[in-house]
Amino acid sequence: MEIIDYLARWGHFLFGITWIGLLYYFNFIQGAYFKEAEDSARVDAFTKLVPRAMWYFRWAALMTFLTGIILLAYLGQATSVDITLGAVLGTLMFLNVWLIIWPNQRILIESNQKVKDGGEALPEAAAAAPKALLASRTNTMFSFPMLFLMGSSAHLPTSAGVGHGMLTQASALQLVVPLILIAILELNAIVGKQGPMASVKGVIICGLVLTAVLFGLLEVL
Repeated sequence: MEIIDYLARWGHFLFGITWIGLLYYFNFIQGAYFKEAEDSARVDAFTKLVPRAMWYFRWAALMTFLTGIILLAYLGQATSVDITLGAVLGTLMFLNVWLIIWPNQRILIESNQKVKDGGEALPEAAAAAPKALLASRTNTMFSFPMLFLMGSSAHLPTSAGVGHGMLTQASALQLVVPLILIAILELNAIVGKQGPMASVKGVIICGLVLTAVLFGLLEVL
């Protein structure tokens, strides 16, 4: 069974790198290009480039999630607070991809295809763009603490030793308080506004601040 465990870890890394790499590409590179590109170039990219990138993006997210489930099943009672919070962040990111980002990106792709074919843009495209962007910005912010917490339980010494202890020994506050904060941020991703995440610099700062806040909460609670 060790080979299954290792293959799941390898797959989790492989698919995760693909997923998060494309997430950063969308937010740090493609978005900036679309702001400067001519209308014809954007239409061409949305009909040729974006569908291909989104295919790898959404399926890599699904496979990262599924391999993570396998790993959690193997870990069982050995799951730490860090990994639990990291898994919650990863799960929300996966749901954002399939329930918010991809459905709205599909509308944008279809709308641009209609424009390319000489028709009119879909009326719902105007609302789809900011919804997809906000969820994508939130996922980028979440990715910083998610990656940090996935490694901190095993590799970052703390005042309590290595990591923050097993889930069964954790203080309830160590889970409840961070989860409330994460839930508020996820709610904003669904119905809120970009706020400081409107720029690339802003979303990077938000990701780093959220990482520091979550880790700080685990240290003091």
